[in-house]
Amino acid sequence: MSSEELRLNVEKALDEIRPFLQSDGGDIDLLSIEDDRLVKVQLVGACTSCSVNQMTLKSGVEMTIKKYAPQIEKVINVEK
Repeated sequence: MSSEELRLNVEKALDEIRPFLQSDGGDIDLLSIEDDRLVKVQLVGACTSCSVNQMTLKSGVEMTIKKYAPQIEKVINVEK
């Protein structure tokens, strides 16, 4: 899979997650994909202060991204 295909797949995963975050007043931005294994995202809006955002990131975001892009090993949230 090319880096461009990988980015598109990660974006598809985020598009699947986004409505849930937006319903809580938040959103998520893709910052970068490093070495085709590490995805850096930034939770925005209400998600930045949400106490469950780390759980959301691990269970929801990382799991969904791995569904679309199995080679991704880790998803991390970059604080502003």
